[in-house]
Amino acid sequence: MPTYQTYQQVGAKEDVSDIISNLTPTKTPFISSIGTENIHNTLFQWQEDELRAVQANAQVEGFTATDATISPTSMRQNFTQILEKTIKVSGSADRRDTYGRAKESAYQMSKAMQEVKRDLEHAAIGTNQVAAAGNSSTARTFAGVQQQIHADHRNVTGGTTTYLSEPLLLTALQELWTAGADPSAVMVTGDNAIRVADFAKASGRFREITNGTADRKIVNAVDLYVSPFGQVSIQLNRFLRAGDTLVYNPDDWKLCVFRNWFRETLAKTGDNIMMMVVGEFSLKHKNYKSSVVIREAAAY
Repeated sequence: MPTYQTYQQVGAKEDVSDIISNLTPTKTPFISSIGTENIHNTLFQWQEDELRAVQANAQVEGFTATDATISPTSMRQNFTQILEKTIKVSGSADRRDTYGRAKESAYQMSKAMQEVKRDLEHAAIGTNQVAAAGNSSTARTFAGVQQQIHADHRNVTGGTTTYLSEPLLLTALQELWTAGADPSAVMVTGDNAIRVADFAKASGRFREITNGTADRKIVNAVDLYVSPFGQVSIQLNRFLRAGDTLVYNPDDWKLCVFRNWFRETLAKTGDNIMMMVVGEFSLKHKNYKSSVVIREAAAY
């Protein structure tokens, strides 16, 4: 008689893992690297100043005092930006037993909170976003990183096919050193991380490759770059605007918090549950000359 096989069976149980795999990255390197500061208005301002250039200064005995030219401070400002994500789950979907999560609304809200955090990183460093005051029909936006760097420190490599190089990075570090800044980090895209790794291929440099039985690996990465102007860590950021490299000190930037993230359940409109996560933030560069952005093509 023919063998009874699984193809003829009826009523087999499903085999579904209780683990939901999510490949989407959630790290926000720039926002995570800088401090926070509370603000109290949707438009906030701050001042920056600098010392005059050094000059020869020697006076005769009994000299007569002369008035110096005094330069005013520079007033900077930025607006806050509201970010949100709203989920709506039917009562049946929330009650139903599912694999990988105890309750659908809780799972969807967890995803929403991660998504808006990524949106904040994107607004800060991924779009060359400009400040906008907004109105009743247009959302406010804050000026992102690229817009808060002095025009003299927006270095263009020369074109869309001229990429980050070690001489360009050294030029940026020298500019900041001359201006009196102390950068400690270089934030790069994936493409430029490979180019930085290639710095080690320059003539006269070498790498140590361990071939022991317990540890066999080839390291092809640069985590710390030491230059005549100090050392900087190399940081990889998936959300950094394509073609940009940011040379900065995290202490010179602040994530400004007007309304920190909060979750709220909205009024019921039927057999469902609706919740939103909202936050209102902005960005402050304490001095526009303390960072450099290296760009592969002029786009500011």
